[in-house]
Amino acid sequence: MNEAIRAPVVRLIDADGTQLGIVDRQKALSIARERGLDLVEVAPNASPPVCRVMDYGKYRYEQSKKERTSRKKQHTIVVKEIRLSPRTELHDIETKCRHAREFLEQGNKVKVTVRFRGREMTKQAFGAQVMQKVKELLQDVSKVEKGPEMEGYSMVMVLAPLRTN
Repeated sequence: MNEAIRAPVVRLIDADGTQLGIVDRQKALSIARERGLDLVEVAPNASPPVCRVMDYGKYRYEQSKKERTSRKKQHTIVVKEIRLSPRTELHDIETKCRHAREFLEQGNKVKVTVRFRGREMTKQAFGAQVMQKVKELLQDVSKVEKGPEMEGYSMVMVLAPLRTN
């Protein structure tokens, strides 16, 4: 920008986008100062380097404004968790699945965890049945992203929403 440009000659582009041709750096700087603007190097690797006459402060402000609006529009995916046990009864599973359905409809992922305690570790088939029931109850709003697998004393499954908002 301005005096930091080291190339002896530059291809100059005016503030409205018209090309002014190839001029030496001092002349380009004087043109920019005449108009009360900055000389900004936009393509330093070109031969000769391309410089543009623009209001650099206004340009940076507009870039930050675009970035803020794009950040505002994006939706971060949150992973919500529901915890069950291998001895959880059907009605309680249905209640937990209603909560999971709300999370999935909001566009969040759901991590279903079945925790085994003590001697329950020997009966992992019961945990697999609970996982299967959850999968069946939520199959209309979700797809299985990561199937049921053991992680320590827990069996974990991750469900993702079918459609994202």
